[in-house]
Amino acid sequence: MTPPLPRSSRYGITAIALHWILGLALVGIFSVGWYMTGLPFSPQRLKLYNWHKWAGVTILALSALRLVWRFTHRPPALPAAMQAAMPRWQHLAHHGTHHLMYALFFIVPLVGWAYSSAAGFPIVFLGVVPLPSFVPVSPELAEAIKPWHEITAYALAALVVLHVAAVVKHQFIDRDGLLSRMLPGRG
Repeated sequence: MTPPLPRSSRYGITAIALHWILGLALVGIFSVGWYMTGLPFSPQRLKLYNWHKWAGVTILALSALRLVWRFTHRPPALPAAMQAAMPRWQHLAHHGTHHLMYALFFIVPLVGWAYSSAAGFPIVFLGVVPLPSFVPVSPELAEAIKPWHEITAYALAALVVLHVAAVVKHQFIDRDGLLSRMLPGRG
């Protein structure tokens, strides 16, 4: 068992909450997206597509909030012993993965929104608030955009898996307490 990290090495409750809410939302929306695309045309499929769009808009808003929080609240530094133990390539992978994930938090829902707009299926958030179309209706544009939503979603999923694998490595192989920086109610 690793000793608890000093408070100065831990994220604050807002950063922790945004991290876990966004993480769970991404797992949920990816699962629904993967499942719904395999369904035959039906009311159930249409309902799931609407939920998927609403979740995408919510994730986009949460991502914006998280980015603003990140810019206004500097993340805690890694403890010196942890930093010294990590090879340079791990530091680069850590920063690169996080930057790409942040970019994809925005790219994936915006590409989905553009696809929906081009396909002529407006987004009405929660069935109440109509959102503006991102691009004009164009079947050709919709066909060009459609694969990019899937490609970017799978890229984000791969980065999330890489992120989780790194956490597992730090928790169970390095045993350096890195995970406790992002767990609520610890330390």
